[in-house]
Amino acid sequence: MVAEGRTVVTGASGMLGGFVLRRLRDEGLPVHGVDLRPVAEPGVTASVADVRDRAAMTAAFAGAGAVVHCAAALPSYAPQEIHSVIVDGTRTVLTAARDAGVPRVVHVSTTAVYGLPTLVPTPEEHPREPVDTYGRAKAAAEEVAEEFRDGGLCVPMLRPKTFLGPGRMGLFAMLFEWAEEGRNFPILGRGDVRIQMCAVEDLTECVRVVLTADATLANDTYNVAAADFGTLREDFQAVLDAAGHRRRVVSIPARPALLALQALRRARLSPVYDRLLHKLLADSYVSTDKVHKQLGFTPAYSNQDALLRTFRWWREQRGRGENRPATGRTSREPWSQGALRVAKAFF
Repeated sequence: MVAEGRTVVTGASGMLGGFVLRRLRDEGLPVHGVDLRPVAEPGVTASVADVRDRAAMTAAFAGAGAVVHCAAALPSYAPQEIHSVIVDGTRTVLTAARDAGVPRVVHVSTTAVYGLPTLVPTPEEHPREPVDTYGRAKAAAEEVAEEFRDGGLCVPMLRPKTFLGPGRMGLFAMLFEWAEEGRNFPILGRGDVRIQMCAVEDLTECVRVVLTADATLANDTYNVAAADFGTLREDFQAVLDAAGHRRRVVSIPARPALLALQALRRARLSPVYDRLLHKLLADSYVSTDKVHKQLGFTPAYSNQDALLRTFRWWREQRGRGENRPATGRTSREPWSQGALRVAKAFF
């Protein structure tokens, strides 16, 4: 079992951090949030601090029984900032946890560390072969985590697929907006590739599992993703069907579209980053056998469950006029569609 004391959650104002914070609080556990932005959750204590500030982290972690490190940069950040927040921030968090005597730190990583693997389902033993700035930073942060693990700190490491749920915006806001406006939605090629996602509720539950599991089992690396997922066409079509306008997913020639989107990306006119573009052209899913066999964890939600729950939340907050700025600075905010907004007229 995890040691006595409160659990500190970094990135607690973010989508994932907020879910973890609320889940632990609702179970009656003492929890403390840390974020650059104020943590607006009743029933918890909080610190406004940067995860790269070692003194602030050490103070926040004093007396804690565990830390859940959710804070990170997004792929939309500048390269130097991505490295600083993800790599330097992770080293600072782990150093502060060690100095404060915290026995367990859950590190939330990503399957982006695999890059574009041809082996699917991809097991945890697959080499780290990241292909972009974000993936390389996450891979480097894992190496830092492994250093501390080798030094005796219990560091469970979770690699989720793209996670979504109530509160998630990012690029999914584009799909939801087009669906709600009664437009068809374009997809590269036939859309018959299988792209696995992860419900934030499942990821949050897996965090809880590794917080309480015996250290000999928790102190390992685990993929976390939906067990039930279809093709990208099927999953996106479910959102269009839910919108009720009888619109369809529309195939567009993959290679010309890929070249056009890459050109727009280089000109900073599109938020669709290169790794995502290539990922949409081939099956992308990981093995979850290890987390099931070693920790007994089974995800509760399918891709479509997660997409539709997020779409319903998006509709509700839009209906209340709670539009968030299209900055893409956090996963709670939609990404600016750039030139892709003009393309809506053709669908």
